[in-house]
Amino acid sequence: MGILETIILSIIEGITEFLPISSTGHMILASAAMHIHEDEFVKSFEIAIQLGAILAIALMYIKRFFQGIEIYLKLFVAFLPTAVIGFFAYDYIKAYLFNPVVVSVSLIVGGIILIFIDNRVSSAAGIESLEKITWKNAAFIGFIQSLSMIPGTSRAAATIIGGVLGGLDKKQATEFSFLLAIPTMFAATGYDLLKTEASFNTREYLLLALGLLLAFVSAWIAVKIFLRIVEKFGFRHFGYYRIALGVVFLVFMH
Repeated sequence: MGILETIILSIIEGITEFLPISSTGHMILASAAMHIHEDEFVKSFEIAIQLGAILAIALMYIKRFFQGIEIYLKLFVAFLPTAVIGFFAYDYIKAYLFNPVVVSVSLIVGGIILIFIDNRVSSAAGIESLEKITWKNAAFIGFIQSLSMIPGTSRAAATIIGGVLGGLDKKQATEFSFLLAIPTMFAATGYDLLKTEASFNTREYLLLALGLLLAFVSAWIAVKIFLRIVEKFGFRHFGYYRIALGVVFLVFMH
């Protein structure tokens, strides 16, 4: 993998990680489109650069984590279902579901659900603050999030859908999705890296460093823009995009 591919994949990761359009799906489709050989370095690279995107969110919302322990407990409850299911289903998912067909179908189905949800969600605040989310709703969002282990589903889309179905408004659901991404992605990324036995040379470490930086910057910008779009237009345009992308790749692959 060269510098150009590194730049493209890193920017895609940063832009898509917290949007409801599936970063994993985009990475799989982009790699297939650029004919990138999935060797051990590429697999580790695609995992590791997620840390750059996570760090952007962690720094952006750092003040919220100093407002009390309650938000930590609610996030833990929401994180638990994915952690348990992911631990047992990890090998099966990696072996059988990481392919462009699954991604394309998941993008289309998720897009339809986003459009349906967006047309039926009130913009009025459902709760006073995210700290006030009920334990039941936190657990419900967590179970919905576990569906995102299917490539193309999108962790962000799953948690946002779970949030609005649980009574949060669009912005609250989006921000809870951001916060929940921190423990979920740290755990998933760390687990993936622990299972990787690859060793890298100096050039590959430099590519990793470049990828982390670009993912951080692009994620920061993307999240800022995404929040404005959600407040003004909702989620439906992301649904249209998902459907169009899924259809294009299904046609392209055949």
